[in-house]
Amino acid sequence: IQGATFTVVNKCQSTIWPGILANAGSQPLDSTGFELPSGGTRTLQAPPSWSGRFWGRTDCQFDPSMNQGTCTTGDCGSNQIECNGQNAKPPATLAEFTVVPGGQDYYDVSLVDGYNLPMMVEPTGGSGGSCSSTGCITDLNRQCPSELRSACPRAYSYAYDDASSTFTCGGADYVITFCPSSTSQKSANVGPLSISATTGSDKGPPESGDGPLGIDTSWLPNFVTGSSSTPIPSSSSWTWLFMIVSSYLLFYLS
Repeated sequence: IQGATFTVVNKCQSTIWPGILANAGSQPLDSTGFELPSGGTRTLQAPPSWSGRFWGRTDCQFDPSMNQGTCTTGDCGSNQIECNGQNAKPPATLAEFTVVPGGQDYYDVSLVDGYNLPMMVEPTGGSGGSCSSTGCITDLNRQCPSELRSACPRAYSYAYDDASSTFTCGGADYVITFCPSSTSQKSANVGPLSISATTGSDKGPPESGDGPLGIDTSWLPNFVTGSSSTPIPSSSSWTWLFMIVSSYLLFYLS
């Protein structure tokens, strides 16, 4: 019985260094880490009953003579291109698989350990289960969503987030794409992602005349509020302000 074939594709604009970790009890793949230039593809054959994870390392600096070095994100701490049984250091987007010969494979794209690269997993040639593509194609490094879950609805965003983010497929091979340009047809039922470029509250702008603490500042002069659109103060407001200033002056001059 042959296990699944994994095809790793790099559609990012720069080189990445995929890392691979087999779970306890699973045989390591032929490579546990390699360099993959922009536009590059590499295929790996998994043994039966394999389970493990893939991720991408970025901005790596390896000595060409000794193949030793480190990466800015996703570094596995092996000090080598091969991860040799070492896991990714968060933050790292993970593609996780459990291959079940003669049964249903389980797979997901996880953000539980953080996010560093857009990633998509597409099963090919499988049957049964959902056999749907999954992943997080939104570049969260460029756009900070108000809600991570709504930004990447098919990614595993938190522990036990299985209901909508873990997928099954029988007898499939898998394509793992970093920086995918668009969703696949299998994910077409997922609507457009709602992205907010703000990190603050979702509340609307304050009511006209309200200051940062909810205080009515419409009567203050422009040089106090820093606004060029402050309404012209009424005569009663000026009278009240004049009385306050006069009281302070009389107190300090007496």
